[in-house]
Amino acid sequence: MPRVAESRLPALPSSEGQKDRYRRILRAAAEHGAAHGLDGIQMVDVAKDAGVAVATMYRYFPSKTILFTQVLRGLVERLNDDVPALRPGADPIDAVADVLVGTGRELMRRPRLAHAMLHSNNATVAGDEPSLAVDSAFGDVILKAAGIAHPTDHDLRLVRLIEQTWYGVLTSALNGHIDAAGAEGDIRLACRLLLGDLGRGVAGD
Repeated sequence: MPRVAESRLPALPSSEGQKDRYRRILRAAAEHGAAHGLDGIQMVDVAKDAGVAVATMYRYFPSKTILFTQVLRGLVERLNDDVPALRPGADPIDAVADVLVGTGRELMRRPRLAHAMLHSNNATVAGDEPSLAVDSAFGDVILKAAGIAHPTDHDLRLVRLIEQTWYGVLTSALNGHIDAAGAEGDIRLACRLLLGDLGRGVAGD
């Protein structure tokens, strides 16, 4: 498993020029990840295609795991922008399932990149800088899809459970253990089984 190379927080871009370079790095990383997978990527090649110095690359992304965790963060942030507000009378469980299934389909279109992002996020959670992982950001997407602005602790637990289940199902599909149709069915079933109390004000344990 790849691991975080340095136990320091990566720099964040502040100026417009820095933000542009940051975005170029993420785009180049996504292209390389889709083509070669995590193990086949060289950071120097990503830097070259992004048009930045290798030192710039490592200042923002000290390792491949951090780099691809941030590629995933970008996807989740775009997803959060695109998720519509829950329509009156709509079933929040179906809405969450639709988001999870749709996101899974998007990731499965580029399986090598998907594996790189999910594997890197898991490594980041287990590494020195778990705060860099995107779990809470993805949880926000799920809550938005369900129309929950003020979640209880029980809601947050349910969101965490369905997120972990979704990661597991998607990983099984990426590894060829189940097909795409089976993965989508499993995700919808998991939503029905796990999210029955979501948004109902249940306090939990």
